[in-house]
Amino acid sequence: MKLNDIKAPKSALKSRKRVGRGDGSGRGTTCGRGTKGQLSRSGGKTRVGFEGGQMPLQRRLPQLKGFKNTRKKIYNILNVDDLEIFEQGATVDYKKFEDAGLLIKKARFIKVLGEGKLTKKLTVKADSFSKQAVEKIEKAGGKAEVI
Repeated sequence: MKLNDIKAPKSALKSRKRVGRGDGSGRGTTCGRGTKGQLSRSGGKTRVGFEGGQMPLQRRLPQLKGFKNTRKKIYNILNVDDLEIFEQGATVDYKKFEDAGLLIKKARFIKVLGEGKLTKKLTVKADSFSKQAVEKIEKAGGKAEVI
């Protein structure tokens, strides 16, 4: 067998649609285009979004205004009671928070808030703290360090 001997099976070959060959062919008169109207004519195409002269949707909707602040700092929010999972005397930073699974957002910044109680002495390193959080960490004998 050679490459020039290979032929496609009969089921794979489909003859093209021959239109405009008389009414007896089943595709005479209108040639499969229906009747009347712009789309039945040759060259009768419209551009994308054209609605027959009606004001198109993209022009009916209001323009988007404003801007997106790309320099906005997005914080992962943690509470003081989230720090209870760490052992006594540990130094807790971004890496430890990440390993513990406390960071939900893929944000670079961490803010510690003062919700809950802290009973362990910890050194906490974060980007910002609330006043209440600093008080609770220091009351437990730890330190709150701003990175």
